[in-house]
Amino acid sequence: HGFSEVCNESIIEAVDSLNPYMHAKGVAFMVDNCSYTARLGSRKWAPRFDYIVEQQAMTSIDSGSHDIDATLKQEFLTHPVHDALRMCSDLRPSVDISVTGEGSGGGGARDASTNFKAGVAASS
Repeated sequence: HGFSEVCNESIIEAVDSLNPYMHAKGVAFMVDNCSYTARLGSRKWAPRFDYIVEQQAMTSIDSGSHDIDATLKQEFLTHPVHDALRMCSDLRPSVDISVTGEGSGGGGARDASTNFKAGVAASS
């Protein structure tokens, strides 16, 4: 992806959308309301990903049997995408988003309320 898409997915979709939604409704509810392809993919790959991270990667690092490649880590930490994310975060308006049980009852975006910290409030 280009930096604009990385920033969009990292900041707007994750921070403003997915994280509050998953916190309020849970991951299972979110998955159940996705497309068939997304449901199938997440249910197929989530256990595999969880196993690889928790049972292989983290245990290897915790036990000291596998060292993290310092060069690879440094390349990640100094990658220019972090500057783009920082700039986009600075430009992003301050918005508090919460998902409540109020609204149309569909459980989707219609049930989200947006509160601008500047004092302007808009609700579903």
